Amino acid sequence: MRKYLRFAAYLLAAAWFSSANAGSYDDFFSAIKQDDAATVSELLQRGFDPNTPSPDGLSGLYLALREPAPKVAAVLVDWPKTNVEVRTAKDESPLMMAALKGQTALAKRLIDRDADVNKPGWAPLHYAATGGHLEVMELLLEHYAFIDAQSPNGTTPLMMAAMYGSTAAVKLLLDAGADTAMKNQLGMTALDFALKANRPDAVALIQQAVQRSQPPGKW
Repeated sequence: MRKYLRFAAYLLAAAWFSSANAGSYDDFFSAIKQDDAATVSELLQRGFDPNTPSPDGLSGLYLALREPAPKVAAVLVDWPKTNVEVRTAKDESPLMMAALKGQTALAKRLIDRDADVNKPGWAPLHYAATGGHLEVMELLLEHYAFIDAQSPNGTTPLMMAAMYGSTAAVKLLLDAGADTAMKNQLGMTALDFALKANRPDAVALIQQAVQRSQPPGKW
């Protein structure tokens, strides 16, 4: 009888623990959507693992940056047990998402926690250039982001800025020394990207940079 009661008590405890964890799991991801920093902070203090993946396999920090839920993202970035380098299935990092969203303050906090500025493949600078976020681009370059970083298909930040970013983003990269002669796997240069996107402003800037780089009499 005692063994039965002990076993029953164990089952009840296990069921309660499982239910509590399930509740915390739902509360955590619901709080991210609502940018409810207080609830997230309380869950973390109660022992909830900040690196628990969502049903889609995404970390809470990545989701908070993507949402965006800046208050929750700040809590998660500052929490010592948060893995700031957790990647998505597409190899996107939290810093890349912060760069894409133009979240300069959060990007700085991520870098302060040793987030990889120069991860191989698509890098944070590609994403910042795509969004035309000058402050984030400057921050990344100040932390030695490789200006001519190449994606898996050879695309550089300048190419992304020429296709999708702002005129100011193109100018910033050119002024910082981005290589206009580089080509992706399709043989396209940044100038080709600007022409394809019908960006006369970017075309003019890149052509001027190409002209400046040529020896006298070569243009």
